[in-house]
Amino acid sequence: MIEHATDLRPRRPGVVALALLVSLIVVAAACSGDAQAGAEEETFERVINVEVVELTPTDFTERIRMTGTVKANQDVEISAEESGVVREVLVQKGAVVAEGDPLLRIDGRILSAQLREAEARAELARETWERRKRLFEEDRVGSELAYLEARYGWEQADAALSNLRERLDRAVVRAPLSGVLEDRYVEVGTSVASGTPVARIVQVNPVKISAGVPERFAGDVRRGVEARIHFDALDGESHTAPITYVGSTVDPGNRTFVIEVVLANPSRLFKPEMVANVEVSRREFEDVVVIPQDAIVRTEEGFVAFVVADGSEGTVAEVRALSLGPTQGNRAVVEDGLEFGDRLIVVGQQRVSDRDRVRVVGGDS
Repeated sequence: MIEHATDLRPRRPGVVALALLVSLIVVAAACSGDAQAGAEEETFERVINVEVVELTPTDFTERIRMTGTVKANQDVEISAEESGVVREVLVQKGAVVAEGDPLLRIDGRILSAQLREAEARAELARETWERRKRLFEEDRVGSELAYLEARYGWEQADAALSNLRERLDRAVVRAPLSGVLEDRYVEVGTSVASGTPVARIVQVNPVKISAGVPERFAGDVRRGVEARIHFDALDGESHTAPITYVGSTVDPGNRTFVIEVVLANPSRLFKPEMVANVEVSRREFEDVVVIPQDAIVRTEEGFVAFVVADGSEGTVAEVRALSLGPTQGNRAVVEDGLEFGDRLIVVGQQRVSDRDRVRVVGGDS
């Protein structure tokens, strides 16, 4: 059997060293490339585009806002004061009437006949009283009792005559106030009794605006304070008028008290039950910091805003914690945290953090 001897001779050291050197060069080159890429990444830093406004002293009015309703100055239902059949309608619905204008006429023929009889009785009673009075005073003919009875009879007849004249006048239904004949419930031929509603008049010049004020503003609203009124139905038309009435009780259901404003309405554009937006000034501020509410960022710690500042590496965003005062619409008073001259970020504030680099591309740059 032939045995193969194992080759135990050492390998040449030059080949091994060469292979090791090549491996080290490859690894070093790879590490050098990674380091260079890292350095390039470290030199790249994002710059966020923002828009700013410079803060200047501003006047601010805090207003109480309410939703009100237009009410007729007066809304009156008119009733017949005499019974009978309606014989004549004198005014149609929608007509403008003045106080005292006749609206309709109830048949007064029976009353007219009674009036003529009463006139005759009153005249006879007057003549009887005058005759007995003359006799009693001149010749003392007849008793004083007869004289007094005649006088009493004449007074009764005259009172009955006056009553019939008033009733005949009441057969004509008249407008108790100036306004618009909003409705009429009867027509010619309708039989009515005394007390039957026959028409309705509304007075819409002026009108009243009624609104509920939250009870927490009870100390801020008083009679004579100017109110500003807007009508959305009339394209935001705005008017001002003083408060004419302030309620003395609070509604337990919604915790508000009522105010009223009287507003001239010559063109009758303001309709009863129309919605009105009412604003009343609460406080006036002069030369304060006022910012858009859109510029405010809410965080877990509270409200903040960002301003543009100069940093060691260029223009940066700087966060400011805010103490806010009253707000109105999209405006807010800042009591602490911002100063006049600060350049407030108003576009881009949701994308920046404190000390981020920024570029001002709009606004008061």
